Amino acid sequence: MDIKVRVQKFGGFLAGMVIPNIGAFIAWGLITAFFIPTGWFPNEQLGSMVDPMIKYLLPILIAFTGGNMIYNQRGGVAGVVATMGAIVGSDIPMFMAAMILGPLGAFCIKKIDKFLEGKIKSGFEMLISNFTIGILGMVLAIISFKVIGPIISSTTDVAVAGINTIIKAKLLPLLAVIIEPAKVLFLNNAIDQGIFVPLGVQDISQHGQTIFFMLVSSPAPGAGILLAYSIFGKGNSKKSAPSALLIEFIGGIHEVYFPYVLMKPIMFLAVIVGGIAQALVWNLLGAGLAGYPHPGSIVSFLIMLPKGGFIQVMLGILAGLAASFALASVFLKADKSKENDEDMSLGDEIGSMLGMSTNNDMSDVVAMNKSDEVLFTKDIETIVFACDAGIGSSAMGAGILRNKVNESKLNINVVNYAIDKVPDGVKLVVCHKNLYDRAEKNIPNAKIKTIESFLNDPVYDTLIEELKRGEVK
Repeated sequence: MDIKVRVQKFGGFLAGMVIPNIGAFIAWGLITAFFIPTGWFPNEQLGSMVDPMIKYLLPILIAFTGGNMIYNQRGGVAGVVATMGAIVGSDIPMFMAAMILGPLGAFCIKKIDKFLEGKIKSGFEMLISNFTIGILGMVLAIISFKVIGPIISSTTDVAVAGINTIIKAKLLPLLAVIIEPAKVLFLNNAIDQGIFVPLGVQDISQHGQTIFFMLVSSPAPGAGILLAYSIFGKGNSKKSAPSALLIEFIGGIHEVYFPYVLMKPIMFLAVIVGGIAQALVWNLLGAGLAGYPHPGSIVSFLIMLPKGGFIQVMLGILAGLAASFALASVFLKADKSKENDEDMSLGDEIGSMLGMSTNNDMSDVVAMNKSDEVLFTKDIETIVFACDAGIGSSAMGAGILRNKVNESKLNINVVNYAIDKVPDGVKLVVCHKNLYDRAEKNIPNAKIKTIESFLNDPVYDTLIEELKRGEVK
């Protein structure tokens, strides 16, 4: 497994702990934005919920989710108890501790249960089961209180001090050199959930707003690329770009602009410049959000604005969009080559929904399969559309494919999952080609179809035709 796949898998695991709890993050962000002393509607009583939620509720939810991912309910309980030691023993939000100790507690109890399997006398199972998790939880809680919590607290303080130094030196915009290419290579969850969310939460607890929540989530650089394609692009990419722009900028599904960058790698420079421009403006104006904007939509940004923060945030968005658009436009106008009808066309349902339609060229279909064996339609009960986090792009792709399945009167269920959580026994999986290696490893017995564009890759229609014929090659 190469380093990119490892980082993607790590990012997917982090996202698996955070994203199921995004609703709680949004609730906390709204309470913060509305009721803290500098909020929209200051209220001392309601604002008193902010600190307990950030110190206890959110880390506990993350710890339980992480533990549950490893070892179901028992893993979740062991992870929470282990994390409580770090939470109580520190004055800062222990998100990093929750991401470490939640899975660690679950891993330990899982190993203990496996060791004791078949060694417990009949009638003592419940007693042993309860006391093993209780004793392990006590030990891990003490260790996390005395050792792990202080280490994470000190490490976080050093990281925050370093970031603050970067901010004061006006160098924060240079992080875009890493962030923007990483996003396009599907590493956004690793850097956002692993680095910027914990830093952002602590920053909000101290200042009421943070710039860290905006660096990865901003739709501006991608929107600039799509706007440039809408005006100066060619062929199918130009036809589909306006609709992709709405889906990315309003819907917050960033994956739709990734193919537009990957098809012309020089566009990496455009998104980097866009990222630098927006961060430069935000840094200079002291902009920030009061809550985590998920998905990364302009709507989410507007909802999570702190009081008096509209102008600063929106100027950064406009700067990022304009810079990305300007450079991408230069590249497109300078490109004299003919387009080979890239897979950028929209499905009829999305095209009609957004007021446009495009033709779908079925030539040069790209698909990867785990094996050359034929999969018969009669054996397929469910098709899984998988993406990194299991929401957003996979939900959109599953919706498009589901409509095509229903229109063809095929009795097949279409669902979406995180690629690391696809259930055993699934026979057919659809995912982006950049996730193929992970899909192959995690779902070794499934046939895997890959796409290049989430909107309407020719593989969608090819798959439907194969299903109608009775076999998937």
